[in-house]
Amino acid sequence: MNNACGGGAHPSGPEQPGNRTMIRRQTAALALLAALTVGSVYAEEWTSWRGPHQNGTSSQTGLIDTWNPEGENLIWRRDFIGRSTPVVMGGRVFVNGRDGSGVDQQAVIAAFDAGTGVPVWERRYNLYLTTVPMNRVGWASLTGDPETGYIYAQLVSGFFLCLDRDGNTVWSRSLKEEHGRFEGYGGRTASAVIHEDLVILNMINGSWGNQGAPRHRYYAFDKRSGAVRWMSTPGGTVYDRNTQSVPVLATIDGQRLVIGGNADGHIYALQARTGRKVWEFELSKRGINVSPVVDDAGRVFVSHSEENVDEATLGRVVAIDGTASGDITATGELWRWNRNKAGFPSPALHEGRLYIVSNQGNLAAVDAATGDVHWELSIGTVGKASPVWADGKLFAPETNGHFAIVRPGDDSAEILARHELKMPDGRRYAEFYGSPAVAYGRIYFTTEEGLYCLGDKDAPFEVASSDPPSLGDEGSAEGQPASLLVNPAEVTAGPGETHDFEVEAFDASGRSLGPVRVTWSLRDSHAYGGTDRTFRLSGDARAEDDNVRDASVTFPDGPVFATGALVARVGDIEAEARFRVFPPLPWSEDFSGGKRGLWIGGGRYDVTEENGDSILIKPVAERGLLRSPLLLGPPSLGDYTIQADVRLSQKGRRKSDAGMINSGYILDLLGIHQRLQIRSWSAQLRVESAADFEVEMDQWYTMKLQVESDDDEARIRGKVWARGADEPADWTVTAVDPHPIRNGSPGLLGYSPSVVSYDNVLITPN
Repeated sequence: MNNACGGGAHPSGPEQPGNRTMIRRQTAALALLAALTVGSVYAEEWTSWRGPHQNGTSSQTGLIDTWNPEGENLIWRRDFIGRSTPVVMGGRVFVNGRDGSGVDQQAVIAAFDAGTGVPVWERRYNLYLTTVPMNRVGWASLTGDPETGYIYAQLVSGFFLCLDRDGNTVWSRSLKEEHGRFEGYGGRTASAVIHEDLVILNMINGSWGNQGAPRHRYYAFDKRSGAVRWMSTPGGTVYDRNTQSVPVLATIDGQRLVIGGNADGHIYALQARTGRKVWEFELSKRGINVSPVVDDAGRVFVSHSEENVDEATLGRVVAIDGTASGDITATGELWRWNRNKAGFPSPALHEGRLYIVSNQGNLAAVDAATGDVHWELSIGTVGKASPVWADGKLFAPETNGHFAIVRPGDDSAEILARHELKMPDGRRYAEFYGSPAVAYGRIYFTTEEGLYCLGDKDAPFEVASSDPPSLGDEGSAEGQPASLLVNPAEVTAGPGETHDFEVEAFDASGRSLGPVRVTWSLRDSHAYGGTDRTFRLSGDARAEDDNVRDASVTFPDGPVFATGALVARVGDIEAEARFRVFPPLPWSEDFSGGKRGLWIGGGRYDVTEENGDSILIKPVAERGLLRSPLLLGPPSLGDYTIQADVRLSQKGRRKSDAGMINSGYILDLLGIHQRLQIRSWSAQLRVESAADFEVEMDQWYTMKLQVESDDDEARIRGKVWARGADEPADWTVTAVDPHPIRNGSPGLLGYSPSVVSYDNVLITPN
């Protein structure tokens, strides 16, 4: 990251000896004036992608009217490839992006000094088990928490990180390997939102047990520990597995709500502390990508660009009555603007006006009370980024490399400045997807070409944090419990471990009533294998005891896999904490006990009988993707070998593939290509090695994949041979990764235009 433009310093004129006393007095007066004014002018920070008010606006003043890439009002620029909105907090600019080529292609999270642009730190991350290509890495904007100083990032592969301000990892979660998160090829990835001690994230996933069906779900994690606090599945079958709607927080009629768009085409309002659904509004026949905004009257504004549910037209902007409850599709619409296709940019809301950018790059001002359109203005041809209102101006990016400053009026608008950013070779524009962040009297944004800081070079620069705006008064908790939460809401354990759980009650408005006495019990507790299958509730947490607040569970000991739920109940109200138990390696599986309920799969895998034996098959998918994994264990495993028997088949001209997964690396037997391939990150083949192998359809083979890693590299080795024959001494294919993936779930992988079969899985430590 090179310093491409000077910045920050403001030289003074020469000091004459006779004027020193006067200069000191003037300097003191100016310092006092700056101290009195900096809080209102420069204090506001930008800690989430839609800013401190969650509506794309800033209270900053003294912002620039014009700029150009050659230097006018350009304070600094740094080399960085990004496509999301920066976080500006604590005097630093935090960004999410990408870098590298070939085997060095990685996701990058970095921090820069907000005043000077000097790089402070960067962290690089491997991407694996994803089909998202390199040019869409860094999609989700970061989220900052002023209370802790932590930064939260979701990578396109589903790796969810909590970093401190110095880039140290506080905790991390692999959402794909732990919760079965899906990602679409398009790479659309939602950002997190923070509420009190929760960091809330939404994703489309198919997990295990009662969460196996693919749905768009909302997860709340403890922002300090990463523990799952609640999970919510408000909707039904997803229309689109590639969505990015980031929810917003609002208090409406005494309820603290998290409101966002879903992959089933609905808008949902959930209680922020419990995930309990309050209302839903069906908007589109495809998934929602736009984030809503909410005004003080409880009106919710949102748009889309797909097919409408009530007529054969594309796109709509609507105002929804957020004070309602239940299914409000037929009753909750306040007004609509038909056929405005704003499916990606989220609106900005200021003083009763919505500022909306369409997919075609047209900026419009819409009356928030009536839906009347006051004016429209073209700022380009492709609208993906969201506009920001500040200091009486709109700062509006356009995807084809343009950044415009617009002065909105009552009935018209004027473009004050609009410039195109190009790639270094000058032959094409630099993609611009993120929105600007306004903080400390400056404007920050990232593009494919660089990270920019715009502002008045002569204005004082001061870092001063501000308290986040109030979300409104909820009143005091009252009444009887209406819902419960067990904390943590999901755990992965080892045999014989004891885990502690706490329960919290909430009133009908989702306000905490604190700990409550409950009845504890175990439900759907099932152990696979081993001899000791006893689940034990410890202490006084017995099913017949209704005078207990907390509980401990001791999981079955020995070589046992187990699943189940710990249930807390008060009267007719209950809540559960799900658990999975994995023994230490080695593991073996011949499927004689059926398909285990603790595995995570992104597609259909079935156990069937063949010649008196049980085998696992991946049938031809009736709909959706033909290629999907089945993950057999937690992502904490490392330095192991996985072996399995596999069989490919052919349907017409189409041949299946059969593969295995080990710590993020894939060994794949490719039927149509007649090859055995090692790869990491299928979209980019960051690590790839292959050897020809003549594979016959409907014949059983044995495959083995071993991964060993140290501080410097990972060594990946694969082999395949006819089942029943002697194992060859040499590896069929090998690869070395200078950026090792040290841990990851073991799994099976299938591409099934025709049936893929598996048997005799063996996972052993190296």
